Amino acid sequence: MRKDHRPYFVKRAHLRLQRLYAAHFLTPQLASQGRGCVFIKPWHVEIFGAPVSLADFVHIIATGDQKVRLAVWPKEAGKGEIQIGRAALICPGARISSASRVSIGPNCMLASRAYITDADWHGIYNRIESVGRTAPVKLAENVWIGDSAIVCKGVTIGRNSIIGAGSVVRSDIPANCIAAGNPAGIVRKLDPGTAFTTRGDWFADPRQLGRDWNILDRAQLAGNSLFTWLRTLLWPRAGD
Repeated sequence: MRKDHRPYFVKRAHLRLQRLYAAHFLTPQLASQGRGCVFIKPWHVEIFGAPVSLADFVHIIATGDQKVRLAVWPKEAGKGEIQIGRAALICPGARISSASRVSIGPNCMLASRAYITDADWHGIYNRIESVGRTAPVKLAENVWIGDSAIVCKGVTIGRNSIIGAGSVVRSDIPANCIAAGNPAGIVRKLDPGTAFTTRGDWFADPRQLGRDWNILDRAQLAGNSLFTWLRTLLWPRAGD
């Protein structure tokens, strides 16, 4: 489809359904969940193990062909944890697996199919050994992990840094730089003196943001009818 043909009331009902589903099936599985968290297509979000914690305004987007998976599978009691900070964005297909601890700071963004793991998940010589070696992973504030990038055990990525698409991060990346490759290395340094606009800035006034989105939805969906929407679902035409 080239546009959203839903009437405004249908979209609002769908958003409410997503909130109800997330509250019923996902929230009970979390150790904590802050205010304003949003799950898009929450029926494609899988949470396994505990504890998994979400701070305020975390957005998790999943699709039918790219589920989001948050899994804690510790080798020892009391270990394994996933913490996702304020205003973080988790895109379709992203996976986070923890046997030690994965900490994702405020305003971080994980692009589609990004993978973060703090364990090998098998022994190097003993392949039936579960979990294997582990070491905590930390993403500092405002880190951006590119499409299909992998962040391996024991890695710390500094504030504001960007990991290029398809990269494999095996060692620490300092703050304010762009790293890419396999293994990932620094390809450019960012200017720490230039101000960053973060996702946290977007949520500075969440009530006003909600009102603005509502106005935008009404404008974009104005004129859409229930009949036209059903027709585009059942008998789509060129140009729809």
